[in-house]
Amino acid sequence: MTPVIWRKAGPDDAAALAYLGAATFLSTFAFDHPGKPLIEHLDAEHSADYYAAKLAQADVDIVLGETPLGAPVGYAMLVPPTHPQFQQDGDWELKRFYLLGPWQGGGNGRDLMAQAVQVARDRGAKRLLLAVYESNARALAFYERAGFIHIGETVFMVGDVVFQDRVYAKSLTE
Repeated sequence: MTPVIWRKAGPDDAAALAYLGAATFLSTFAFDHPGKPLIEHLDAEHSADYYAAKLAQADVDIVLGETPLGAPVGYAMLVPPTHPQFQQDGDWELKRFYLLGPWQGGGNGRDLMAQAVQVARDRGAKRLLLAVYESNARALAFYERAGFIHIGETVFMVGDVVFQDRVYAKSLTE
């Protein structure tokens, strides 16, 4: 497998993150997300403008994985927590965690998670939260193997379509 080089994303990475975000979201969720709301979601939440705005925020960190030739293959985005009903003092959130299919299953997910956990610890986080689609069995299993514990439920909107997410937490103080 082609190796992955991990680094902090910068302002010049917005377009690469947009392509990568849209590709991974579409390949993961096209099986049960209606087409029009899905495309509208990609336009709004996975555009170069969206990522440029995120990269400009001091409280957002994005770890980007690339091949040795510079092709983007995965990323993790960490943000202040967005689930007030579950959050505690010292929480940080893993908002996005995406790897292209060919780079899954070979240890890259574990490496990206280690990068994400280190970013959260560097921010002083005591616990890392994330929300994941309840029908994404592969992701659920991965997060549970990585030490995340199911703590509740929330919803994720794609346009006006409601999807159920599970909220997970991982202690970073152990």
